[in-house]
This record gives sequence, C-alpha cells and structure tokens, in this order.
Amino acid sequence: MDDAAAFASLIGEAFADYHAQFAAITQRARRRFEQRDWPAARADAVERIALYDACVDECRLRLQAVLGQRAFDRTLWQAIRDRYAKLIDAQIDRELYKTFYNTLSRRFFKTHGVDAQVEFVALDIAPTDAITHPVARHSYAVSLKQPTETFERVLGNYAFDVPYAHRTRCAAAVAVRLQDDLAHWGQDPVRAIELLDTVFYRERRAYLVGRVLGESRFSPCVIALIHDEAGLRVDAVLTRRADVAQLFGISRSYFQADLPTVGDAVVFLRTLLPHKPIDELYTVLGRAKQGKTERFRTFYSHFNERPNEQLTQADGTPGMVMAVFTLPSYPLVFKLIRDRFAESKQVTRQDVLERYALVFNRDRVGRLLDAQPYRSLRFPLARFAPGLLEELRSTCANSLVFEGDDVIIALCYVQRRLRPLNLYLREQPAEAARAAALEYGQAIVDMARNNIFPGDMLLKNFGVSRHGRVVFYDYDEVRLITDCAFRDWPKAQNEEDQMSAEPWFHVAPGDVFPERFAQFMGLPQALAKTVQAVHGQLFDAGWWRALQADLAQGRYPDTPPYLPSLRVA
Repeated sequence: MDDAAAFASLIGEAFADYHAQFAAITQRARRRFEQRDWPAARADAVERIALYDACVDECRLRLQAVLGQRAFDRTLWQAIRDRYAKLIDAQIDRELYKTFYNTLSRRFFKTHGVDAQVEFVALDIAPTDAITHPVARHSYAVSLKQPTETFERVLGNYAFDVPYAHRTRCAAAVAVRLQDDLAHWGQDPVRAIELLDTVFYRERRAYLVGRVLGESRFSPCVIALIHDEAGLRVDAVLTRRADVAQLFGISRSYFQADLPTVGDAVVFLRTLLPHKPIDELYTVLGRAKQGKTERFRTFYSHFNERPNEQLTQADGTPGMVMAVFTLPSYPLVFKLIRDRFAESKQVTRQDVLERYALVFNRDRVGRLLDAQPYRSLRFPLARFAPGLLEELRSTCANSLVFEGDDVIIALCYVQRRLRPLNLYLREQPAEAARAAALEYGQAIVDMARNNIFPGDMLLKNFGVSRHGRVVFYDYDEVRLITDCAFRDWPKAQNEEDQMSAEPWFHVAPGDVFPERFAQFMGLPQALAKTVQAVHGQLFDAGWWRALQADLAQGRYPDTPPYLPSLRVA
C-alpha cells in the first residue's frame, strides 16, 4: 500500500471510530427514556456535540505525528483525497466521510474559503440526489374494520423495557386521531402506515416517525410517546406538515436517533417536509458539521447564480454587539462580533463567544434559534453594498482580512433569517400582532423553564418564523436562571426616592427585577397589558425564585414541543 492509500485508510478509520462513538452515545437515549433519567439525557446531548471536534483533533495529531513536515505537502494531500474518494465510494454516507476529511485538511492548511486542490467540493449538486437506498421502515396495511388492532400491533413492534399503561387504549386513540385529522380525504381515509425502524428521542419524548397513506395521497405521521409515573403512553399524533416541521425545527435541540445510515433517512424525511432545507435535516439529526457543509454548499450555489445581487445590512434595529448582513434573496443572516461595544453592554468578546456556545449546548425547546459558527468565509468585495462594507470596515475590522479583491471573515455566526418582532408588530393587523405578543411572552416562559434568561428582552432580539412562532436569536446577554438574583423592587422611602430616575439602592451584577420588565420590553401599551394579563408570572419575582429553586434541584418542567390540541385523550 502506498503512503497516500495508508493515510486515506487512517482517516477513514478515524471517521468510523467517530461514527461508532456517536452511535454509542445515541443508543443510550432509549435507556434514559425508559428510566426517565432526564439529567443524563441532557448530559449525553452535550457529550455528543463535543465528540466531532474531539475525534477530528485526535486524528489530526495522529497524522501530524506520522507525517511530520509532510503534513503540509499539498501534492500528498491531493493524492490522499483521491485515494480516500475511492475508499468511501460505496458508502451511503460518503458525504459525511468527505466532510470529516475536509475538516481535517482545513485545520492543517488553515484554509480561507474553499481549497479545491485538496478538498472535496460539490457546489453544483445536492449529494442526497444520488441516494436511492430505501431507509429501513415498518409498513402496515390498516384494517378498515378494526384499525385499533393494527395500531396495537404498531406500538407492540417498538419494544421498550417498560410497559404501556394501556396499549389498546393508546392504539384506539391513534386510530381515532388519524381518522379525524384526515377525514377530508374521504370515507375510511387511512389505508396504510409506514414508520421508520429507528425511534427518535429528544428531551422527554420518543417519536415514531413516518407517514400515513390514503388511497391516493399521504401525510406525515409522528406518534409522540411519553413515559411518566403512569407508565408509557401515546401523548400526541402529528399529521400536519407545519406541526412536524416545527418538531424538526432549527430552534430545537438535536434528536437522538440511532440511524445506521443518515443520508437515506434525510431523503425520506424530505418526502414528509419538502420545504425543509437538507442542511436543517442533517443538523437536527445531530450531524451539525454535515449541516454546516450543506448550508455552505446551497448558499454559495445560490450566491454564484446571482452575480449582480449584493449583500446588504439585515432588516431590523442595528445591534450594539453584532453587525448583521444578508443576501436579500436567501433566508440566512451572517453575524459578526463588533470590535467595540456600547458602554451599556457590560460584556466582552469572550463573553459573547461563551454565551453562543452555551446556547449551542442546551435544550432550545423551540425558542432559541440555532447559530452555527463559520470561520474563514471568503466573499468578493464587489458583492458588498457600499454602506455595509463601510460598517464592517469601521466596526468589525478585527474580524476581516482583505486579500486582493476578496474579504475573509475570520468568524461569523449564521442563522436562519426571521422577521424581527418589532417590525412584525408594526406590519401586522391587530389580531396577528396580539398573537405574536402572546407568543413573545410564552417564549420567555419556555426559555425560563429550561434555565435560560434572555437578559435583553427588547423586541428586536426576537424573530417570527413563517409558522408564526416567536424565537430568540440574540445571545450576548443570555444567562442561566440559576445564576441570576431575582429581587422584588424596593418600596420608595420618600418622595425624593420615588422621583429618582436612577435606583436609590444597591444593584449588584446579576440582579434582576421582574416587576420592571414591562419598561424594557418595548411593547405598545395595549399589547403590554395583554402580555401582563396572560403571562403575569413573568412580572412576579416570587415565580422566578420558585422556578430557580426547582431548576437548582434538577427539576425541569416539561415543555411539550406541540400544541395542546395535538395531544390525545
């Protein structure tokens, strides 16, 4: 075996080792669910996120030790890439292997942009288009006369080491819900159901994911299982694409799903969610690096197809910590940390990095938008609108490197573009604005119940998704609820205190006064009163302290990832 083949084999073995460790962590999810060990499930999620970089670094050190100065020989790496391509050609998940290889090469060469000489590059095609292998699934014909028996068999085929509280009752509830949800298909609408072999786990639920088929159409079908004091039971059935899209949304944590191969599962999931980008499906399945690769590929393909479209400042109120730009025709934003912050921002650049990492490693419960860090992105200078380029030069110079006609962005965070809530409230009719304001209040409640305090509650830091869901996306002041001190606002002792524009008492770092939140939210008066009426607990320091005490003891409230109306009786 020549040197290039040997090194290609070493990289392939390193990815296989990563894949095995990824599977080992993922496989714990069933046991965590059966034992209701939610703290351990959260720890597993954090461990799995850190695994990729740990395995890449281990492989890099091994290669460095073997190659010495040859580790920077571009001709050798080109030969390694070609050998590696042949080695992995038969793999369904060869794109995951390629991403692992690219990550290694970029760390050796500190690549800016894309290096087609040593990397795998595919900006023109969707790699999943070549996958024809059918994902493993169970298929069932549904008895028109006795559908409950079919669904009892369905539930029985997914064995757990804990019993159902009442499997027949659960099966009947599934049958009734499907008949009701799909009644517009006609009489006896449900003819068959097919579900992936793999059970999906996240937070406190297990999901059977697939589709329900009628005579001439199909719909997504997700059966949500919970395990509580009463035992195992069906909690909800989701058949609308909008509800399933939110379950697989980018404001949620990653699933623990022990898929033997990932690409074929992504192809299947796209039949359920045809408008969901491939990168988001890879990401929500826990393959965040592959998600980043797919996001890069699809954005740059779109970017290069529109050579006359310029990058511009994103809509919304400019941030004091981040400069944000976008390509108007593509739903992403790019966020750069400014060199200097306004005096009112008592944070450092390192604080910002740590807080974005904090969010990345926590349960996001549908309220915190995934923010992927990208390093050394290369853009042509000519593609920046003059005003944007001037802003970046003057406020983000430490993050920029200029090379000829290009600019390299050392670090930026990339997020899905949402409509800022402050703009949305101005644009919408009264009823839609009211619904969004209540969603805003619920978003703060949901984050709090999962130990996240947003810090800055201004409307500009929240966005509205295409499904009308309000999520938070600005993390420079995020803190854990357990790190805050929630205080009652002291009573004024005299008229001078009462009229003072500044607090007349000591305020320590970390002190929070919920009674004053309404002054800092920026809601119009009528909407502020509506939020206070419905979400009054947000303005009660006692509620925050009680929640804080529960969180400190590891008692996290359950936050279902679907509407109450989707739950079965």
